[in-house]
Amino acid sequence: MSEHINTARFITPTEDGMLSLNLLVDGMHCPSCVAIIEGALKKQEDVTRARLNLSTRRLNVVWNGAASRGDAFVQMINAMGYRAVPFDPATAETAEKKEEKFLLRCLAVAGFASGNLMLFSVPMWSSDAVEMGQATRTMFQWVQGLIAMPAIAYCGLPFYRSAWRALKEKHTNMDVPISVAVILATIMSLFETITHGLHAYFDSAVMLLFFLIIGRYLEARARGRARSAAHDLLQMMTGFATQLKDDGTHETIALSDIKEGMILLVAAGEKVGADGQIISGISELDTSLITGETLPQKVQAGAQVFAGTINISAPLTLRVTKAGENSLLAQIVRLMETAEQSQARYVTLADMISSWYTPVVHLLALATFIGWLWLGGAPWQVALLYAATVLIITCPCALGLAVPVVQVLASGKLMRGGVLLKSGSALERLAGITHVAFDKTGTLTLGKPALLNKENYDAQTLQLAASMASYSKHPLSRALAAAYDGALLPIDVSEVPGNGLEATGVRLGKASWCGVEQVESDATQLELWLAQEGKDPVRFAFSDALRSDAPQVVQSLLAAGLDVRLLSGDRAEAVRDAAQKAAIVQFEAALSPLEKSQRLETLKENGARVLMVGDGLNDAPSLALASVSMSPASAMDITQNAADIVFQGDALAPVRVTLDTARFAQKLVKQNFLMAIAYNLVAIPLAVAGYVTPLVAAIAMSSSSLIVIANAMRLNLKKDN
Repeated sequence: MSEHINTARFITPTEDGMLSLNLLVDGMHCPSCVAIIEGALKKQEDVTRARLNLSTRRLNVVWNGAASRGDAFVQMINAMGYRAVPFDPATAETAEKKEEKFLLRCLAVAGFASGNLMLFSVPMWSSDAVEMGQATRTMFQWVQGLIAMPAIAYCGLPFYRSAWRALKEKHTNMDVPISVAVILATIMSLFETITHGLHAYFDSAVMLLFFLIIGRYLEARARGRARSAAHDLLQMMTGFATQLKDDGTHETIALSDIKEGMILLVAAGEKVGADGQIISGISELDTSLITGETLPQKVQAGAQVFAGTINISAPLTLRVTKAGENSLLAQIVRLMETAEQSQARYVTLADMISSWYTPVVHLLALATFIGWLWLGGAPWQVALLYAATVLIITCPCALGLAVPVVQVLASGKLMRGGVLLKSGSALERLAGITHVAFDKTGTLTLGKPALLNKENYDAQTLQLAASMASYSKHPLSRALAAAYDGALLPIDVSEVPGNGLEATGVRLGKASWCGVEQVESDATQLELWLAQEGKDPVRFAFSDALRSDAPQVVQSLLAAGLDVRLLSGDRAEAVRDAAQKAAIVQFEAALSPLEKSQRLETLKENGARVLMVGDGLNDAPSLALASVSMSPASAMDITQNAADIVFQGDALAPVRVTLDTARFAQKLVKQNFLMAIAYNLVAIPLAVAGYVTPLVAAIAMSSSSLIVIANAMRLNLKKDN
C-alpha cells in the first residue's frame, strides 16, 4: 500500500485562476519516461499543462478544478511505478545521491561477481569437454550459476524496474530490450547447465551488467555536472528567514512558509528569502545570481529586492510583495525549465526516431535469431546470443541525449552571464539569422537620460531644479533629481500635464511653457527649462548615452557577415547621432510600431531571418514578428516582455555572446545527432552479422551515450569573445 501524501499546502493559485503544483518525480532515466508521465497527465480533462524537466526532475501540473486533484495526480504517477512527492530542492539532491549510491552498490556486486566467475571460466575456456570431463564442467557451471543469478537479480534492478514501469503503461523504453537480453541469456545458461550443454554464459551476463552499470553511473554523474543552472537557482529557494512579528518578536520560518505582507529581517551575509520592498536600512546586494551583474548594487528604503540575492554589508528590513512560486526567482526557474524542455526541431526529430526504436529493434533481434537458426544453420543457443547482442547494442539513449544535454548546458551558461531564454527553440532560430535590427532608446542606448555638464550649473539653481524634479516620475525629472546629491528644498509643487512642474514663481518644463523663445539647440539632446521670476531661464540638457560597448558589438556582428540596421521611433537627429556613434550605416527614424513591423515583414519576404533587439515593453509587435527576438530588461521586466531572450546589465555584449553560444550549440547538436545515428548504422549490422559479443555490445552502448555527453560538455570549455 502506497503512502498518502497531502499536497494541499503545496498548491498555489496561478494568475489566471487555475491551480499549480510542483512535484519531484523519482525513477526517470530517459526522455521516454518524461513522455509517459506527461502524456498520462495531459489526458486528464482538467489538466491544462503538464511539464516534466528531465534535468531537475521537477513536474509542474496546472489544472482547473478542485485542489484535491493534486493528491490524485500523485497517486496516478505512483501507480505508474514512479514516485512523486511535493518538490523540494533538498529532497531532490538527496534522491540523486541515493540513486548514485545504489548504482555504486550494484557496480560493486557486479564487479565482485565477475571477478569470481572469471576464476571458473578460465579453466573452462582453456579446455574442451573431453579434457575437463563432463561432470567437472557441469559442476563449474552450477557454481557459476549460484554466483551469477543472485548478482543478475540484484544488479539488474535499475533496468528491470524501468522496463516494468514502461510495460505496465503499455509503453517501451531502452531498458526493455536490455532486460530481455539479460534475462534470455540467464535462462539459456541455466537451461544449458541443467541439460549438460556447452552454451552457459553466466560470466558474460554478469559482465554485461557490470559494463552497463558503469555506463549508467557515469551517465548519471555526467548529467549531474551538466545539470541546468535552474537546479542551482532552486537551491536558493530553500532555507530559513527571520520574520518580524507585530509584537516586535522574531521568529525563524522556512522560506516555503513566507507569505505576502510579512516583514522580514535580512542580516548581513544572508540571502533575501522573497521579493519585497525595503522598509529600512542601507546596504549592498549581490545580484549576480539573478542578473549576472558582478558589481554589488546599493539599495535603501523604497528599493525593490528579489529572492535569491545576497545582502552584503548591513541589515535590512523589508515587506514581502511576492513569495514562493510567485517570486522572480521562481519565474526565472520556470522560464529556464520551459526553454530546456521545449520542442525544437531536433528534439522533435529525436523523439520521433526514439519512438520507433523499440519495435524496430525487437523485430531486428527476432529476424537475427530466425536468420541464424534457419538460414545460417547455427545452433539455437548461438542464434539467441546474437539476437541478445542486437537488443543490447542498439542505443536510442545517445539520440535522446543529443539535443537536451546541449540545451541544458547552453541555457545554464547564458543564465550565469545574465541571459535568460524564454523559448527553447530560440537558440536554434538565433543560430540561423542573417539580419540584426536594433531599436535605439533603451536598447542601443541605456534608456536612462543623464544630465550633461552638471558642474556648469550654479549650486542653488541645481538644488531648486532637483527639488522640483523630485516630485515627478518623468524620466528627465528623475535624471535631474538623481544628478543632485545634497539636501532638497521643501516646496509645494504641482504638475501641469504636458508642460511640466510649477511652484510659486517657478516653472520647470518645456521651453515654450517656461517663456523661452525659439532658440537653436542640439537636436540630439533632451532638455528641461527652469524659469524663475526676475531671472533668465536656465536650460538643463540631457543625453541618453550609448551603451559603452555598442560600437564593438556592432562591428563584431558585421564581421560575422550579418546585415545590421537601426529602426527607431525617435527623432531623425537623435537616431542619426546614435547610428554614427555605433557605426551603423543603415538606419531609419520616426517609425511607428506598425512601420517597424512592416520593415521586418519586408525583410522576411525577401528571405531574411531577422533578430530584433528591442525594448520588451514598447516593441512587442516587432519582437513577435521577428524570426527571433532579444530584449534588455530590468529584473522586474524579465517575465513581462515579449522577447524570446532577455539579457541583463548595461552592456550590449550579451547579444554577441548569445549568438556565438547559439551557433556553437547548434554545431554540437548536429555533431551529436550524426554520431548517434552513425553509431547505430554501424553497430546494428555488425551485431546482426554476429561480429559483436554481448560484452562488447554493452561497452559500445554505454560509450555512445557518454561520448554524446562529453561532446556537449565542450560548450562549457568555449570562452566568450
